[in-house]
Amino acid sequence: MDSLQSVKQRFGIIGNNLGLNRALEKSLRVSNTDISVLVIGESGVGKESIPKIIHQYSHRKHNKYIAVNCGAIPEGTIDSELFGHEKGAFTGATQTRAGYFEVADGGTIFLDEVGELPLQTQVRLLRVLESGEFIKVGSSKVQNTNVRIVAATNVNMMDAIAKEKFREDLYYRLSTVEIALPPLRERKEDIILLFRKFAADFAQKYHMPPIKLDDHAQALLMDYRWSGNIRQLRNVAEQISVLEHERDINAARLRSYLPDRESQLPALVNKKEGKSDFSSEREILYKVLFDMKNDLNDLKKLTLDLIKNGTEEELNEQNQNLIEKLYGKESRVSSDDHSLESVAALPAETPQISKIPAEDKYSYAETIEEEETLSLHEKELEMIKQALIRCKGKRKLAAQELGISERTLYRKIKQFDLNDLE
Repeated sequence: MDSLQSVKQRFGIIGNNLGLNRALEKSLRVSNTDISVLVIGESGVGKESIPKIIHQYSHRKHNKYIAVNCGAIPEGTIDSELFGHEKGAFTGATQTRAGYFEVADGGTIFLDEVGELPLQTQVRLLRVLESGEFIKVGSSKVQNTNVRIVAATNVNMMDAIAKEKFREDLYYRLSTVEIALPPLRERKEDIILLFRKFAADFAQKYHMPPIKLDDHAQALLMDYRWSGNIRQLRNVAEQISVLEHERDINAARLRSYLPDRESQLPALVNKKEGKSDFSSEREILYKVLFDMKNDLNDLKKLTLDLIKNGTEEELNEQNQNLIEKLYGKESRVSSDDHSLESVAALPAETPQISKIPAEDKYSYAETIEEEETLSLHEKELEMIKQALIRCKGKRKLAAQELGISERTLYRKIKQFDLNDLE
């Protein structure tokens, strides 16, 4: 078996980190077996190199090696991609198709992002792992395959199992051997080596001298968090190689290419019971409207009581207090103005009160009681009408604007007989 150094040279792996070396050693040890392997690690750490090493150092190296990104295949077609389908199995299946497990018989299949597999597909995969059997989509014939499966994921599998997004039995079947690749922030001694390699590659690719970092820039590079790991480091090296005229890069220049994410404060998001921001704002607006309605009702009732039983001075004082409550102290009527008609200078929404002859007291009371009958039913009807008009009768858009489901909107339209607005 080749040494670690020869393996790194063959597959272009840079670094001497202990965690990295341990992962490569485990890959070489399991390569000559047929047990399943699960590679775990953050996105961008280079998980795709491990299954290639396992395949190339196994007895299957002369057979097919197929890499499948499970997260990139739509849920409706992934079963067909993996296991194949019969002619006429579904719309568009004009001929029989062999799946990856049939094509790679005797070889190795790498299932990248295996944590994204739908639960139905997980059941099929578990059968392949346990018995080597699978059934094409639309067929009843059981077929056999002799495939070595290597899977990889950046998902926390224990959390996925707890949330019932991944089968526990499949996890233990896949992770007979688990190989963990460390993130780049734990490989600080490798960061400069990787950056030099990328700089040299891009210099050759774009026919320009390689960029060089001074001591301060190297220190900055090693202290950075690298949430995107090797993939992010490679992108930064390419950007600097292409955009910078000067080949010697200092820390200030390098810092302009590094997103300062750690200094950004996290936004406060209301996730309680899955409510959206729009829903929360709507509830606040409803509360404000109801509070305003209650204040107006209080003003009407007090005015009616004072008209019946109080003096004009008492009426003015109570009116001033309620106006302050509704619009603030700056809206207070001047004490020099002894007439109630001065209230008309307030905004149009302010209830306007004037002296009422004794014989009209009861007619005014009837008006107040009539306004009190304005119900939430009428407000709801008006809101739905306005939403349908603004959305030109499109129910889906109107439902989104109102913050209700389309089904609820259909029921309201039928209840209020609003079909003519669409």
